[in-house]
Amino acid sequence: MEFFFDNNEAYFHKESINDNQIKKSRQVHYTLHIKTNHSKNLTFAQNLFMKHIFGILLLIFTLFSCARLGAPVGGDQDTIAPRPLAVNIDSPFTQVPKDFRTLRIKFDEYITLKDIQKNLIISPPIKHITKILPSNLPTKELVIEWKDTLQANTTYSFNFGNAIRDNNEGNVLPYYNFAFSTGEKIADLYLSGYLKEGYHTEGGAKKSGTENASVKVVGLYPYKDTIDYHKKPIYITKVDEDGYFELNYLSKGTYKIIGFEDKNENAIFDSGTESIAFLRDTLHINESRSKVQLSLFPSKKAVKYVEAKEIPGGALFLFEGNTSEVNLQPENKDLVYKVHQKPHSDSVQVFVDTAQEIFKKNTPQNLTFEYTAGEKKGKASLFFRNTQPPTLSLSGEAILPPKSNFIIKSNLPLEKLDTSGWKLMQDSLTTIPFKAEIMPKDATKITISAEFLEDKKYTLTVPKASIISFFTANEKTHQWDFTLDQISNYGSLELRLKNTEQTPQFRWIQLINTEGKIIAERYTSDKNIKFPILKPGEYHARILVDENHDEFWSPADLQNQQYAEPVFIFPKKITIRPLWELIEDWNLENTTTPLDASSIIENKDEKTD
Repeated sequence: MEFFFDNNEAYFHKESINDNQIKKSRQVHYTLHIKTNHSKNLTFAQNLFMKHIFGILLLIFTLFSCARLGAPVGGDQDTIAPRPLAVNIDSPFTQVPKDFRTLRIKFDEYITLKDIQKNLIISPPIKHITKILPSNLPTKELVIEWKDTLQANTTYSFNFGNAIRDNNEGNVLPYYNFAFSTGEKIADLYLSGYLKEGYHTEGGAKKSGTENASVKVVGLYPYKDTIDYHKKPIYITKVDEDGYFELNYLSKGTYKIIGFEDKNENAIFDSGTESIAFLRDTLHINESRSKVQLSLFPSKKAVKYVEAKEIPGGALFLFEGNTSEVNLQPENKDLVYKVHQKPHSDSVQVFVDTAQEIFKKNTPQNLTFEYTAGEKKGKASLFFRNTQPPTLSLSGEAILPPKSNFIIKSNLPLEKLDTSGWKLMQDSLTTIPFKAEIMPKDATKITISAEFLEDKKYTLTVPKASIISFFTANEKTHQWDFTLDQISNYGSLELRLKNTEQTPQFRWIQLINTEGKIIAERYTSDKNIKFPILKPGEYHARILVDENHDEFWSPADLQNQQYAEPVFIFPKKITIRPLWELIEDWNLENTTTPLDASSIIENKDEKTD
């Protein structure tokens, strides 16, 4: 399409993009060529015409002033997006001075900018943006000002996403991308592909483009021995709702590619809080490429101390990152204390014996501990004010799933049980044998196992002071009445794993509901896994492989270029119905583990998928 002006003559040309070249491209590339007539001499006829035309325009303005103003009634609604007409850079937008600091783009109608800070992506980044217009009032001109000095021989691209829209109907100019170069030509290579979810099942992560979904981006860093991932990538683009991404105006070179979930929208990957995708191998870009495949996984968080909080009877020390164990030692060697930490937990509870002499002064005590968490060492302090021992609270469910044990939950970690006075009754008539034990991996729970039957009522009586925590015990007798639900209200599932040769011996098999919550899981080396008691509903199945057999699934580590341990996601939903026994075969040939760069498909002439 072309537009021509008189005197200050300009024409606008939209570059055509073959549909066979870009199947999924959301971006339209514009080139605006401007040619100015610098002649300032007007002929006599032109001067005479200008005098008369002024009077005519004044008359027209007066007539329209008396008319009633309002929106036009009837007719088709405007559905045409704003069109760029002119820019303050001479065509072909090359050899732009490095001290160029204001970009102006004129449009054919009044425009507004929606969420411009979130939508605008400048590659390579310009750090100090001082002004973006329009801000409050609509205008026909888009203005961006900055303080930075531009780099030499560099192509700059401004991708406005879906920010530009007309003022009246809100018609969006989608993914408008403007580029110029400080060198002799505009770089024209591209890289495209897909960024997919590798860990979360459907429902476990918000799809890009949906409400409350995190923005996902893909970026390129120039390759060197040490890459600072705390800085913005030199090229960056947003991923669309289908996971498709496209990086344009690339210069030839060697790069490292990453994709990540940009939760705080700062265009920088934040390890431990944002999911990450990357390729270990470098990308040598000397021609355009397509079909790059990236998979997002949770990222490893660096170990560090966060804070200490007072809790009843002790203190809670909070850490970040995965550490199998935190060692705490008090500076006061006479302090009597107990430490509780679940495996790979980021919090450590310390309980102190408040009956000690130092706590009888009724004044806050400064407790200081030296900690070792992985390779991190330091000191943590807090003022301990609550010198009263904590109260042990206990609870249990009234209705149990079939074939399950009765569970007592505690608000404090438990140390030992005295079951000599405990009694389990069936239908208030028969005393039945049972076994009670503190769960090895969760000291806040007690498992009561017995031959529980449907249609029977049970009563468990636990005497005072028979459940012992650190420096305290239950202060009263507890009694729980419970029954078992009918098995006819439940279904079952058996998963039969095929082609397991590529996975190590141990793995977690997880069932996840449509909201992303883990409902059941098994840590096993078996190839046939049974879930005999499941509530009716829809589930997703996921396998987390434990390659190093440490009973902890290891997330991705970008800094050390370590992929996350493999994840398999069952390709379809699993529907559980009452009294149904469902059997599913699961072929593990396809994994969501990221591909190496060597497996990327290169297309010189096409971008088709």
